[in-house]
Amino acid sequence: MKYDLMLIGPATRDINIDYTGQEVREIGGAVFFCAYAAAAASANLFASVKIHPDDTDVLDAFHLDGDHIAVLPAQCTTLMQNTYFTADRERRKAECLAQSDAITPDQIPDVDCGLYHLAGLLYGDFPNELIPALSKKGKVSADIQGFLRHNENGLMNFHDWKDKLTYLPYFDFLKTDAAEAEILTGLTDRRAAAKQLYEWGAKEILISHNSEMLVYDGKDYYTCPVKARNLSGRTGRGDTTFGAYLAKRMMGVSIPDALLFATAAVSLKMETPGPLQGPEQAVLDYIKEFYA
Repeated sequence: MKYDLMLIGPATRDINIDYTGQEVREIGGAVFFCAYAAAAASANLFASVKIHPDDTDVLDAFHLDGDHIAVLPAQCTTLMQNTYFTADRERRKAECLAQSDAITPDQIPDVDCGLYHLAGLLYGDFPNELIPALSKKGKVSADIQGFLRHNENGLMNFHDWKDKLTYLPYFDFLKTDAAEAEILTGLTDRRAAAKQLYEWGAKEILISHNSEMLVYDGKDYYTCPVKARNLSGRTGRGDTTFGAYLAKRMMGVSIPDALLFATAAVSLKMETPGPLQGPEQAVLDYIKEFYA
């Protein structure tokens, strides 16, 4: 079978504590939120999930048929704790209580995919040699947080990626948020940062922001506003956006239409905690109501 994309990364057990002190335990991780978004985009997807083999309940949470998902055995399943200080969840403290070991090229299943997406959480999730190895199989994309966010004694600290000039040219698609783009480029203007990342070799860049999503392909800038009516489902914003966007792009949808779908999908998702729920029609109905 030919898949539109393979999502690769560690799933997590998350402890989320809101600004009132209420604690909720959930399954999370970039690969988890991306999978729901890609499924809502009607993509044919495969998920390669890094977890401890005993944590099969994590796989159950993906709601994928068994032949569309694989366990990449880990010494432990990543455990994250997010403490939110505001109702809009824009200010938070992220802590890693346990981190799985790296995903190596030999662990990637031999599955025919158009795109291999590195849905990472932390520096060390992916060794550099995985990137060119995947490029020999198909297109490659990445969420840059997996190369910038370091687990330092449990605290999440961001540092520039010293190998960026070597490996950015391998990425057909690259996702950052506004803060990560500034760390990479030193530029606060999102358009200027996207242009710099393109000049360094990334071919199509999506920069997420709480007000809008921006894409640059080396020729034109495309933007779409976020229209969520509340932010109770803030966790997984960027992953949902990029999962939906990659799915639509790999299905042959144009940049502006893929961006519209992805931004509407994340706007809908942020109104409810957890991953994006519902079929593609739910997103299309949201577009009709709020973007027409």
